[in-house]
Amino acid sequence: MRHAPLLTLLALAVAALLFAGCSHHGGMHHGMSGDDGARTDMLYSCACGPECKCGSVSTQPGNCKCGKPMEWGHVVRIEGDTAFVCTCDEGCKCSADPKDPMKCGCGKDLKKVSLKDSGIFYCNCGGKCRCNVLSDKPGACKCGMQLHQ
Repeated sequence: MRHAPLLTLLALAVAALLFAGCSHHGGMHHGMSGDDGARTDMLYSCACGPECKCGSVSTQPGNCKCGKPMEWGHVVRIEGDTAFVCTCDEGCKCSADPKDPMKCGCGKDLKKVSLKDSGIFYCNCGGKCRCNVLSDKPGACKCGMQLHQ
């Protein structure tokens, strides 16, 4: 068949388009990027310890309400209004450990961060979708759903 290679390329292109929206194929989730290449899964949160109740979170670096610098992290999943964040080295794109949903693939425990009343817009499309889009502005998630606040 002369058209077999063309059909194969067409099938691969269609598959790529179908899986382009959300990273939900298989176990590894790599950091989501916006259309301009900027990551949209980064979250800065208070790192002052369990005794601190300031609850500071942001999509940008800065200081907590209590004055200390917030720590960098990236969201590996969102359940309801809780983000599960890996606080490994800045820039990392690791995913949740498939054997332990409360650990990151790098071995660190995932940090639970409340997004409730934070002012941050986030994607929580459910199921196996792991868009993990965070924004300081309203808009649409990569999967097409509107971001929640």
